[in-house]
Amino acid sequence: MNQNLPLGTASPRTSPRTSPSAGPSSSPRTLDHLSRNRRRVMTERQLREHGVTAGDLAERCGPEGPWQLLLPQVYLLHAGPPTSEERIEAALLYADGQGEGGDVMITGLAALALHRFSCVPPLLGLDRIDLLVASRRRLRGAGEVAIHRAHVLPRPQEVAGVPCAPVPRALADAVAELDDPETVRRLLTEAVRGGHCEAAAVVRELSQARLLSRPHVVEAVDTLLAEGRAIAESRLYDMVRCFGLPDPVWNVDLRLPGGPHLGGVDAYWPEHAVAVEIDARAPRQEEDALWSEYARKREHLERLGITVVHITPKKLRESLEQQAAVVRTALMASSDRTPAAYVVVLPS
Repeated sequence: MNQNLPLGTASPRTSPRTSPSAGPSSSPRTLDHLSRNRRRVMTERQLREHGVTAGDLAERCGPEGPWQLLLPQVYLLHAGPPTSEERIEAALLYADGQGEGGDVMITGLAALALHRFSCVPPLLGLDRIDLLVASRRRLRGAGEVAIHRAHVLPRPQEVAGVPCAPVPRALADAVAELDDPETVRRLLTEAVRGGHCEAAAVVRELSQARLLSRPHVVEAVDTLLAEGRAIAESRLYDMVRCFGLPDPVWNVDLRLPGGPHLGGVDAYWPEHAVAVEIDARAPRQEEDALWSEYARKREHLERLGITVVHITPKKLRESLEQQAAVVRTALMASSDRTPAAYVVVLPS
């Protein structure tokens, strides 16, 4: 998406300073000055601070007037449709102007558009702006503004000067309103493939939003996890190559000679008895039988003298050099350990 929003450096929620010349009533020159102001969206309170009266507002927002009411107590100071920037600014001003205080951020498809998701229409093509606020607030949706709530708000991410929900939360709020499987699949896939976030973080938000009971969401999540694992495996290959680690055997199953299957690992150095396993578990698996089996496999391998290094996809994305150092340390320490039990290495 080539969407580019040249937002101003001033926060859309910062009230303009009252003009020193503003008096109890405003002259036509003062109102014309407001119309030419860079900030073309203002609240009723801000306009009153500039001396704009109720009569002025009624006249300016009349059928022949140059202003228009965008949202309750939020005005656009020109004729014609609002720009993308002005729609976002109006939504934030509406939320901040209700007298309740508290953080507010853009979420849903509007936030994903700001995060530059290519599969999301530009902001001008969206028929609503989603806001995320604290659950205690009494704020209600109005016009094109829809409200989502959270008991604990995430830390907003500034995108072009606009406070946005992090991608996993914005995805969950968007998916909650979508019933088209292909659209949901494209959104989740781009989140991981585009490097916006890890699959596990998306699944965690979808689980907390109780969306994993929807069949089309579960299907998209399965695709997402497969996509996330493939990307993590590619980064593991890059780590070994770029940081000069010895070549391991890749994607193998381990067994005791004539004995039971010990489980598969993503990389294994037989001469060092060191294994690397990508920990790509989804949050929903942390307490179930699959997680118990996962933990038992690790304990069994370590009892046999095999060092198991677990690396998450997030660490492979954010700290590849540090993870390479962890693996190199495990390889170097192998000479100081008691020799491990002999295991058979088979292709997985």
